[in-house]
Amino acid sequence: MYSQIADQLATGKVIILDGGTGTDIQRRGVPMSGETWCAEANLSHPQVVQAVHEGYIAAGARIITANTFASSALLFNALGRDADLLAIDRAAVAIAQRAARDRTDVAIAGSISTMRPVVAGSDRTDLSRQWTEHQARDLFRRKADGLAATGVDLIMMEMVRDGDYGIWATDAALATGLPVWVGISAERRVDGELVGFGRHDWPLEDIVRRAVALQPAVLCIMHTSANITGEALQIVRRHWQGPLGAYPDSGFFKMPDWQFVDIIPPEDLSAKCREWQQHGATIFGGCCGIGAAHISHLYSALLG
Repeated sequence: MYSQIADQLATGKVIILDGGTGTDIQRRGVPMSGETWCAEANLSHPQVVQAVHEGYIAAGARIITANTFASSALLFNALGRDADLLAIDRAAVAIAQRAARDRTDVAIAGSISTMRPVVAGSDRTDLSRQWTEHQARDLFRRKADGLAATGVDLIMMEMVRDGDYGIWATDAALATGLPVWVGISAERRVDGELVGFGRHDWPLEDIVRRAVALQPAVLCIMHTSANITGEALQIVRRHWQGPLGAYPDSGFFKMPDWQFVDIIPPEDLSAKCREWQQHGATIFGGCCGIGAAHISHLYSALLG
């Protein structure tokens, strides 16, 4: 399946991604865990997770991402649940594969994040919990190899927000031999500089340089406000001439629930994506807070 995606990347054709999987699971009434957010839904509510994927496929998404973001190797290790992670990931990918059954034009991505325990009632991770580079690389390698064994078509590195954990995790993903797309998340620091989301010690430009050095298949700006995504894409473009994508979030997180506040209207997101095309982006979708209506509008606006 990925060969079709590769052809589209090579020719600069628009590729439509899905929207926020975890937040759509929540929107459909599944309770979120105060420790692992949406990860448990793969086991407790598989039919809902499948319906979320099917909704995005019907809306026009040609890549769906399995619900493996929150089954983070760091998070589950911090919780003493290493033994649970691979089983949850296998369930998540199997659900996505069922949703895409008989669709030869839909690729399935496995998501890898560096999510750690999140401070309750906020969107900030607990940075006091640290791992050595050796420990972290071992955990990321186990996660990446587990996803590769499930038969995913590619790996989406999501919310890469630093030049340490995010880069170590990307190394592990690349070692599988699968295509790897790196999604970098940014926010604006009080001094005005764009930095890693929740990692204000890492300027965005430094993260981009380190990610580019790894030569992934694609670089994206994701889980970033649509208001600064264009600026972030320009920073990426200074260092990267390969395929470029954008899938912003909308609203905000208060662990364990997404707050659907001031969600960008679908037509406004499509207009933003047209602006981002001017920065060289050809891959578009959404992250947390963005739903199937947004993806449907994107598909019509950019490919209709």
